[in-house]
Amino acid sequence: MIAAARIGLAGVLVAGWALGAHAQAVVATGGVLRVLDRLTGSVSDYDLAPGQKQVVGRLTLRLDECRYPADSPLSDAYAHVTILDSGLTDPAFHGWMVASSPALSALDHPRYDVWVLRCDVPLQDSTNATSGSGG
Repeated sequence: MIAAARIGLAGVLVAGWALGAHAQAVVATGGVLRVLDRLTGSVSDYDLAPGQKQVVGRLTLRLDECRYPADSPLSDAYAHVTILDSGLTDPAFHGWMVASSPALSALDHPRYDVWVLRCDVPLQDSTNATSGSGG
């Protein structure tokens, strides 16, 4: 019950943030999710396209959408993510994650932490960028 209320509140806060602070958002061609395995201490980054899945241990990560502010592509990202746990029937997480505030809407899992790092943004200028991922 508390987790559902937390997810609901986080969704309202993210929606308000997305519409208020950054009225113009761009849908990215992908995004980067970071996974921490608390048991082993290993950290892995996964660059996913919208709809793409990545299996990590018991989890299946799916990036549904990644957005960034049109006026400042490298400043922040927010992503809609679905995370399935092979031991559960319902998703372990389904909602928006904000790169600058990973605790705002976090996966509540005993072994894994997952958060969004950034969206993939187009190269602004070949002289000052070396990768298609902002961050």
